[in-house]
Amino acid sequence: QVLLVESGGALVQPGGSLRLSCSASGINMDPYAVGWFRLVPGPQREPISCISSGAGSPIVADFVKGRFTMSRDDAKGAMYLQMNLLKPEDSGMYYCAIRLAPTCRGADYTYWGQGTQVTVSS
Repeated sequence: QVLLVESGGALVQPGGSLRLSCSASGINMDPYAVGWFRLVPGPQREPISCISSGAGSPIVADFVKGRFTMSRDDAKGAMYLQMNLLKPEDSGMYYCAIRLAPTCRGADYTYWGQGTQVTVSS
């Protein structure tokens, strides 16, 4: 059974930082692309960042470019999202996911975590 568990969400002031973590069990992440998403009104999951198999350069959404950095550690079965210079509009539920393909091309992610809440407010 594949299980993804996010952690690190919290209440933080504007301009602050958070580091989200995602722990994967029941699967070897190495051959697959992994990504972070957040829930937006619709509701739908909006892509934040993705890293292809082989830990290449992350693909990052324009609205977080320069502020958020994604990384992965396949040996630990983990992925991370470092979030800096947080804004109130960054608030939301953040999810990690695994796509059963080696690249980030495509929106068909198979495994999802339950989400971790990020709230940016003064």
